[in-house]
Amino acid sequence: MFNYFKDIKFDRNEWSGAFGDIGTDFPLIVGMILSAGLDSASVLVMFGVMQIFTGSFYKMPMPIQPLKAMATIVITQKISPNILYGGGLAIGISMFLLNITKLIDWISRVVPKAVIRGIQFGLGIKLGLLALQDYVIADGVTGYYLAAAAFLLAIFLLGNRKYPPAIFIITMGMIYAFVFKIDGQTFIHAIGIYLPQIHTPTWGDILTGFLILTIPQIPLSIGNSILATNQIANDWYPERGVTIRKISYTYSLLNLINPFFSGVPICHGSGGIVGHHTFGGRTGGSVIIYGCLYIFLGLFLSQGFDTLVHIFPLPILGILLLFEGLGLMLLVRDVADSKSNFMIALLVGLIAGGIRYGFVIGLFVGTFIYYMTEKEFTGLSNNKND
Repeated sequence: MFNYFKDIKFDRNEWSGAFGDIGTDFPLIVGMILSAGLDSASVLVMFGVMQIFTGSFYKMPMPIQPLKAMATIVITQKISPNILYGGGLAIGISMFLLNITKLIDWISRVVPKAVIRGIQFGLGIKLGLLALQDYVIADGVTGYYLAAAAFLLAIFLLGNRKYPPAIFIITMGMIYAFVFKIDGQTFIHAIGIYLPQIHTPTWGDILTGFLILTIPQIPLSIGNSILATNQIANDWYPERGVTIRKISYTYSLLNLINPFFSGVPICHGSGGIVGHHTFGGRTGGSVIIYGCLYIFLGLFLSQGFDTLVHIFPLPILGILLLFEGLGLMLLVRDVADSKSNFMIALLVGLIAGGIRYGFVIGLFVGTFIYYMTEKEFTGLSNNKND
């Protein structure tokens, strides 16, 4: 057993790398807890347990992250916890079936990149609108000052790998909450032992979650969580033998377990590997350390964390979500070299971000237009050759 863990280190580089992804995870976790009224202990403990599992299994910085499409829909539409858990189980089942039937390979070929970028663009629109319309204005004049300070800090440190802005912005928000909003005695009394809540999703929740949350998530998951993650894992850690099948199996396994303990839907992510690697993580140790932090918070401080989350200044969270949204929108740049693909991506983004069930509608409309455009272009080319 000890030989199994011999390649996993816990040196200072792993400790540094452990926090490379917190800036992405924390705003989404906090946003879901606030919007859906989730149990903090369940979310934190299960998020940590899954980090430890993937760090131990892959022996490389293979963190898990909240599913971005699902998280965005939950945050912006205030989806109920039961539907969220149903959607998590639905995507676990879906990914497992796609894997064993090899349909995952077919979908990855059929859904064009322009459509995936369009869905991400729509997610960015929704996050940005939520941030500006609901969060930034939440605390009046004081909130505007906080938002301005967070915005300037984000601009000043944007792209800085050594001093990532999200960590400083989160710290600023916590300090403000502790100094001006929280009662220290209340926080201390909240310290205790808290375990995840057992939950059994109903078939109705699974079906609703599949329609509202899973369908928009699948193409993004295949593109980023599976294909892009496999690529970067083999670029940087070829000795670990990571494959698309292995990633999709662990992806499905985690989501088949998580909903029964009231955990949020999760995935692997290429950005997570980059974050841990950038700050020094080279083994699964950085992910295990990161997971232990969440387990500690969930088991012993979750009620205090729950209090902190509910008094965390929304304008600061709004700035974090705004930049998260801008980051998603800017991904559309890599299809900008093709005018038709760029227009399809923008159309899908506007549909996804502007109407109810827009992610599902945009997925099918964008894919249909893409192939009709391609067919028309092929026909014109053949006519010219004739």
